[in-house]
Amino acid sequence: MARCGRGNGSMGNATSPANDRTVGGVPSDRHDPDPKEQLNLAAVVARAFRLPAADLLAPTRRADVALARQVAIYVAHVGLAETLTAAGRRFGRDRSTAAHACRRVEDRRDDPGFDGLVAGIEAAVAHSRGNAAWEGVR
Repeated sequence: MARCGRGNGSMGNATSPANDRTVGGVPSDRHDPDPKEQLNLAAVVARAFRLPAADLLAPTRRADVALARQVAIYVAHVGLAETLTAAGRRFGRDRSTAAHACRRVEDRRDDPGFDGLVAGIEAAVAHSRGNAAWEGVR
């Protein structure tokens, strides 16, 4: 399972800024978002959560919107290989909020229903990118 910017446990959940560009000390494939992917990701997640896409960019902390935004940030980071900074910036959030979002989604993926929802979003985004090899990868 792909992991989102977790520390080694010695300092709680803190991560070093280097983790944003490296994985195990090796430079990662992470990149900044493509505007077309940004629109597509927001639309896919909003549809899955039955919300207007604009809600994902809104400053609201309403639970249903916050969860949808967390899933979108998670998919941007894990699935689209964006840095935590870039994934958070997509939705008007900072790097630490993006890391928190990834941890929340990872923790909930043990629930089969939630995991299926996230996997479906990942597959839809992968399909729209024409990247069938990514489908099913988390």
